[in-house]
Amino acid sequence: MKWFEKIFLSGHIIVIALFVACGLSLMWLSASELWHSFVHAAPEATVRVRFNTILECIGLLTIALVSMELGQTIFEEEVQRDVKVSNPTRVRRYLSRFMVVVVIALSIETLISVFELVHESPEQLPYAASVGGAAAALLIAWGLFVRLNKGAEELEPEAMQETKAEDAEVEAESE
Repeated sequence: MKWFEKIFLSGHIIVIALFVACGLSLMWLSASELWHSFVHAAPEATVRVRFNTILECIGLLTIALVSMELGQTIFEEEVQRDVKVSNPTRVRRYLSRFMVVVVIALSIETLISVFELVHESPEQLPYAASVGGAAAALLIAWGLFVRLNKGAEELEPEAMQETKAEDAEVEAESE
């Protein structure tokens, strides 16, 4: 059975490496796009064109951040802590780390879309608003989950103590 766990560990490490590679690639694309827009841009490029390029770079960086954060979450929860997601505290923490990244990314993407669409094609603003609405709905659902999950945590106070002890161990190892 140990060899089976090693297969899963290897799979997690491969996924983490791919998330990090994607994040770094997106950062590189964003930096090169930004560099190109200012250094090699055509002299007739307007402020609006450069502004849109910066917004696109922010979008790329947002997705890079999501990719890096997901890789870090998987590393910390699955590799470093070797977590078995079975107690309510661990489930809430794992889901919360993921949801924070997704809600922030969707919110930033909404902001970028609104800035771009308000000048180029305002008729598509409802689509950007729907992304913002989805981010709000996820935030509300996440808050509801955390609130409802609190009662389950109170039924298993030892799970909370184990999680806190584990966190202290991981922090001590990383220092």
